[in-house]
Amino acid sequence: MENDKILKILEVAKLYYLLDYTQMEIAKKLGISRPTVSRLLQQAKEEGIVQININDPTENIENLSFKLEQKFNLKKVIITPIPQYEDHVIKMYIGQAAANYLHEIIKDGDIVGVTWGTTLYHTAVELKQKALKDVEVVQLKGGVSHSEKNTHMNEILYLFGKAYNTAPHHFPLPAIVDHVVVKQAMEADRHINRILNLGKQSNIAIFTVGPIKSESLLFQLGYFTEEEVKQLSSKAVGDICSRFFDKEGHICNEQLNSRTLGIELKQLQNKEYSILVAGGSHKINGIYGALKGKYANVLITDQLTAKSILDKE
Repeated sequence: MENDKILKILEVAKLYYLLDYTQMEIAKKLGISRPTVSRLLQQAKEEGIVQININDPTENIENLSFKLEQKFNLKKVIITPIPQYEDHVIKMYIGQAAANYLHEIIKDGDIVGVTWGTTLYHTAVELKQKALKDVEVVQLKGGVSHSEKNTHMNEILYLFGKAYNTAPHHFPLPAIVDHVVVKQAMEADRHINRILNLGKQSNIAIFTVGPIKSESLLFQLGYFTEEEVKQLSSKAVGDICSRFFDKEGHICNEQLNSRTLGIELKQLQNKEYSILVAGGSHKINGIYGALKGKYANVLITDQLTAKSILDKE
């Protein structure tokens, strides 16, 4: 193509695409006909001088969801856009998405296992009432400790029970005890055993992943010795139901795991809906490890976290 022709195409394209001139205004300014302007704009696209890209955030989310579902063999991935990549904002948005998803899937006779933490609290406050029969809600892990930190467990159970018209089953024990024999004695109690079995029978489990950092809730509850904190900090990427795992999803401290009360991670692998609700930069490694361990078949997260998880692959 002649140089003069290229310069003319460039001039028309810049006026139209960068300066928002109409085709008629360009024709008048350059002293050419409007059909000539239209033809020059078409040539600009054909020659690759102008390339039009449409960034559709909805399409991006759908594509991200599909890739995650395929890569980790998940039943469902729900990704919600967030206005700010900050913890409290992320928890609010993914909590609402989780509540909406539960409203869709829950039905008469379901047994719903829940855990504690701020992410699950944000889910609980967004739950909608649904007229259901014979639904049971059960606490999946211990929540009592000698710390004054609030785990939101009572509020979460109350809100789940209220939404689904049922009296929730509490598990009024610590998440972790000092000795295996103490755990065995507690589990031998028929009332505790009944709640544990109900958790195993639950067809819906909803939980988050805890990050490995000193300010996270579980580390502040006073369960661990200094040596255990060091070991977890060096090996673990996250915890689900107070059970710690590495980047491949393997339990990283069997001795600690044997002192932990509540549902075991392998029991999450067989649920109809095993729903992981988590997001934020400090939870990326934990989510990845949980998915590698196949502890969830549904993931609810935010867009930036979803992309980071895929990038790890």
